[in-house]
Amino acid sequence: MQNDYILTVSCPDRTGIVHAISGLLLEMDGNIIDSQQYGDEETQRFFLRVHFSLDSAISPDDIHLKFIPLGEKFNMTWKLHDAKRKARVLIMVSKQGHCLNDLLFRANSGSLPIEIVAVVSNHRDYERLATGYGIPFHYLPVTPDTKAEQEKQVLALVENHKADVVVLARYMQILSDQFCSALEGRAINIHHSFLPSFKGARPYHQAHARGVKIIGATAHYVTADLDEGPIIAQDIEQVDHAMSANELTRVGSDIESLVLSRAVKYHVEHRILLNNHRTVIFR
Repeated sequence: MQNDYILTVSCPDRTGIVHAISGLLLEMDGNIIDSQQYGDEETQRFFLRVHFSLDSAISPDDIHLKFIPLGEKFNMTWKLHDAKRKARVLIMVSKQGHCLNDLLFRANSGSLPIEIVAVVSNHRDYERLATGYGIPFHYLPVTPDTKAEQEKQVLALVENHKADVVVLARYMQILSDQFCSALEGRAINIHHSFLPSFKGARPYHQAHARGVKIIGATAHYVTADLDEGPIIAQDIEQVDHAMSANELTRVGSDIESLVLSRAVKYHVEHRILLNNHRTVIFR
């Protein structure tokens, strides 16, 4: 019997890193299934993702112990992940359900390797959709006066459901700095991009009024700086003068769903490494 693992590494760039890691895996009689690497000349940092298999008799604790000296030698930031374990995802949504619907379908069909453990919303619009998939739905309304308490409830649900990542699937509430800090590195948001001048409500209607020729979407990690977190995935679509505001909304919704699911996939498959404020994505 074999167990699959994914090792991610970030460290100062120098010679011998790949040789040392592959040599250690060879000592454990491991088999490298896939390996990707990148050296950034600007930051002088090296990034690596290795998918490998080992005899199940070797425990994750054994692997950790063997990698500790190597990590210290090369000043590595490294993580070992069980490649066969599905990430536990909590989804937050408001009154636009296209991203939620897409994630539920992809998870249920097996095209996205996640287990959706709960859906949280400040509205009841998608309660039947979530429960139809057998997913617990938590209605947590929020007002300016109850915001702090509502966020505490959300964090309690994250802990109780043992969620690995929180996905904001068009959750239309500005999060507090404390909430963002609590979920640093494990909360993903989606928003319309290439529309920087169209903030607030009905952005696609604003874009239509201005006659834009490109619309798109950006998925990024959540930080206290609103919509300024490290970018994970983006996409665009050409549009023209003949399209109505509703048609732009439809196209934009499709892009948002695609980009968000792509970002979630990259995250749960451990394909993302941070390079200062940028991301390295191993596809």
